[in-house]
Amino acid sequence: MPLIFKKDKKMADPLKMSASELGEAFENNLTNPVEALEAYLEAIQKSTLTERIYVEVTKERALGEAADARKRQKLGLRMGPLDGVPISWKDLFDVEGHETTAGSDLLKGQMPQTDCAILEQASINGLVTLGKTHMSELAFSGLGLNPVTQTPPCVNDLGAVAGGSSSGAAASVAFGLAPAAIGSDTGGSVRIPAAWNDLVGLKTTLGRVSMEGVVPLCRSFDTIGPIVKTVDDAGLLFSVITTNKPIDLEYRSIERGRLAILKGTPLDDLQQKPALAFEASVKALSNFGFKIKEIEIDEVESALALSSLVYPSEAYAEWKDKIEAAPELMYGEILQRFRGGKDVLASEYLKAMRDLEIFKKQYAMKCSEFDGVILPTCPIMPPNLERLESDNDYYVSQNLMALRNTRIGNLMGICSLTIPTNYNSCGLSIMALPNREEKLLRLGKAAEIAILK
Repeated sequence: MPLIFKKDKKMADPLKMSASELGEAFENNLTNPVEALEAYLEAIQKSTLTERIYVEVTKERALGEAADARKRQKLGLRMGPLDGVPISWKDLFDVEGHETTAGSDLLKGQMPQTDCAILEQASINGLVTLGKTHMSELAFSGLGLNPVTQTPPCVNDLGAVAGGSSSGAAASVAFGLAPAAIGSDTGGSVRIPAAWNDLVGLKTTLGRVSMEGVVPLCRSFDTIGPIVKTVDDAGLLFSVITTNKPIDLEYRSIERGRLAILKGTPLDDLQQKPALAFEASVKALSNFGFKIKEIEIDEVESALALSSLVYPSEAYAEWKDKIEAAPELMYGEILQRFRGGKDVLASEYLKAMRDLEIFKKQYAMKCSEFDGVILPTCPIMPPNLERLESDNDYYVSQNLMALRNTRIGNLMGICSLTIPTNYNSCGLSIMALPNREEKLLRLGKAAEIAILK
């Protein structure tokens, strides 16, 4: 719900606000963009976790942008509800004059001369570029473990990984070192770290947000989305990066509508806490007025069976030349995942992609009567960092389980939102049909109220 401010500037602590609340505080002159940025820069400087979360803090740029936002605030000419709000960026987004490595030594020295397209759009709307965050190497892991650079921690367990590949993005928000972050999602890389760090994460529809100036992994599945504290924040940032007007997230009884529980694989082998969190969330949604029905979609199972073919083959095709020129620079587990696509035949890949198009159409037809489909965001809890580094079988099994449920959204080409539950590191995912982010965010807002009230 919107923050109700008192006429007391001491109440306006930027570090305790969501992005939308901070923008509202600027609008009401309860604080200003320079003060807010300075508070975050001080928190970043003092934190013992900063080096594990941030690749680089773009202090000089941020100070200039905050000063400009402060001038607009004084003149009553703010460029939007998030004008002056600082955000962090995953280190696969090009920031002019700052190295983009995507968590890999393969890209050391890659210095972009321009901002990526969505950073340009964010800057036009007055957002302040706080810095670049650590990530899984080349974005090819759902765990967030990166021995090559840094491994950000989970807010609920410092001995566990944060989730990937947008690990530092989520950690920057969860540990109070940014009010919001932008990540990418190819198989769950926004939603897994958001869920494990009790945040909101939005996976947009393929093509809805420009990928220009973003390091690719699998172009058929790469998407961009925000990692934030509330659904309100997600709605505002989505509007910014898609150049749309802010979405009316006001929920109405008619929009509580119908939800489907996706049975089958998404509910198999759940660890205890994710199972309890999902059960409690379904009950809360039902009590709130949603009509909920269980469904099974065979095409989802068929699509999941293809993921071990389409992802590695497309990723290896993208990165083969750089990888094989210097494979010793890579973390072994990630190198092995890429090379899993080395021997896939073109005929196998093309047939799999054609089959996916059929599965997408069947999925859309079978889900058309529902406003959204719900499932546990992740079937497991954040795995232990040390064990992941020392136990190959554990790494492989946990990575596959972490990505299992979220990957459905990418394979089906739809949009998906994860919101926190009342169980730490357990998220609830709501999936909607392609290009229905506005409706999805309204559903998410209602669900957020139902579950967390």
